[in-house]
Amino acid sequence: MCFDDDARPPIPPMAGGSVDAARTHLTTAGGDHVAAFVARASAMPSEATMIILPDVRGLHRYYEELALRFAEAGVDAAAIDYFGRTAPDDDRGPTFEFMSHASRTTYAGLRADMAAAAAHLRADGERRLYTVGFCFGGRISLLTPTIPELGVAGAIGFYGWPTGASRNDTPAPADVATENRAPVLAIFGGADEGIPPEAVATYEAALTAAGAPHEIVSYAGAPHSFFDRRQADFADASTDAWRRVLDFIGSPAGVP
Repeated sequence: MCFDDDARPPIPPMAGGSVDAARTHLTTAGGDHVAAFVARASAMPSEATMIILPDVRGLHRYYEELALRFAEAGVDAAAIDYFGRTAPDDDRGPTFEFMSHASRTTYAGLRADMAAAAAHLRADGERRLYTVGFCFGGRISLLTPTIPELGVAGAIGFYGWPTGASRNDTPAPADVATENRAPVLAIFGGADEGIPPEAVATYEAALTAAGAPHEIVSYAGAPHSFFDRRQADFADASTDAWRRVLDFIGSPAGVP
């Protein structure tokens, strides 16, 4: 699991930030329903919008809070779930058996879900679309620049596996680097036991060989899932990562 159930994003609410936010359901082109949490900036939205791709737990409270933090920074955001096709309801609390559902997702289904989120965010007008994902979702996010129908302006992946097989049929980002059509910001923990430095180096080499714009950041000593407000030992890494995310998407809201 990427985070403990009580994990939360390490980003303080922005003073004076005002957002409109609610849980909703999106509908894919094939008629499937996707649970989502959509947060929109109430005033002065930026030219950037964001699809948030969770870890294997799906639409957990962590990602709803992250959507709020993006909206406070002027970035309309939609955090989506993956399991509407297999789970009996939208409850992603501590008792949800996410692993059995994660392995039943498909790349085609995930692409359809992201397309529904993109259409929802673009309903008010065309703006730059980005994706950010974590762990399971980090790998998916790193793939989004290779998906023509999304038309992303860039992708951010936090500790997404860049090489090797996955729980489902998604390709490895390193294997399809030549298909990238947008810049990538890939963020890793230097002490992540699941993603060794060799895997990160392989991914970076693939992007470089493909001529794909990218930035790879690895925080020395940081573990998998370091981006968590309870992990005070890695607060500096989290602050720097959030700054890099906002810089990458061109948000006017910075961090101290």
